Amino acid sequence: MTIPGLLTKMITEYANPIQYYLNFDDEIISVNQLLEIKIKIEFSHYQCLGCGQDLEIFAMGYCKNCYFNLAQAGDWIVRPELSKAHLDIEDRNIEIEKQAQLQPHIVYLANSGGIKVGVTRKSQVPTRWIDQGAEFALKIAETENRYEAGMIEVALKSQISDKTNYRKMLINNVELLDLSKVKNSLFDFIPKEYQHFVTEDNQMFQIHYPVLKYPSKIKSINLKKIPEFEGVLIGIKGQYLLFENNLVFNVRSHEGFVINLNIS
Repeated sequence: MTIPGLLTKMITEYANPIQYYLNFDDEIISVNQLLEIKIKIEFSHYQCLGCGQDLEIFAMGYCKNCYFNLAQAGDWIVRPELSKAHLDIEDRNIEIEKQAQLQPHIVYLANSGGIKVGVTRKSQVPTRWIDQGAEFALKIAETENRYEAGMIEVALKSQISDKTNYRKMLINNVELLDLSKVKNSLFDFIPKEYQHFVTEDNQMFQIHYPVLKYPSKIKSINLKKIPEFEGVLIGIKGQYLLFENNLVFNVRSHEGFVINLNIS
């Protein structure tokens, strides 16, 4: 069976284990049901998530022109401290920026092969943690907008990484650590004007992924270099598909790629 579709970030459902879905135009595919099945992925063409044209994807699912012009790809997405909507200052499109930035945000700790600090919209909890492949996560603070969350993150980056070590995450090299103790140790590094945002909620989120076997090393598949590949699916974690022979495929980094999904 061959199913054509545009790759976008997999839809996730918080369950034990996490449920994953590919959202194609004509149907939604349960990826969990493909475990232990040989599948083949063939690159067909590009479809920019912005303009919809068959132009080479530059980043985030967008062609180069859209990436540097659309509000949805502004620098404030990766660097929340650059948010300016709270000042009524436009970056690329003030209405889109206000909608995204002027809402509650969560500063958090996540353990996904090492502890990291991060920022996400409150509405994206726990989706953001699942997408990063976090095994455990804990809220640090809840702010009124993205800028405030970004400023807390910047202050804490001097003490703790803001990056996910995807290799450790994918081989499941995750040390069990008490995130609440780490949270308490970071309090004094938060600027005083933002300390009142720190939450007393110390609920630890634990996330279980549908993985039958973790790879011993990582061989990443890039459809720009290898336009087709096949293998038996043995796991899903973060936004990665894990195959036999240590092959891993990052769905998120292939947004905007139209593929043919062949299921044996």
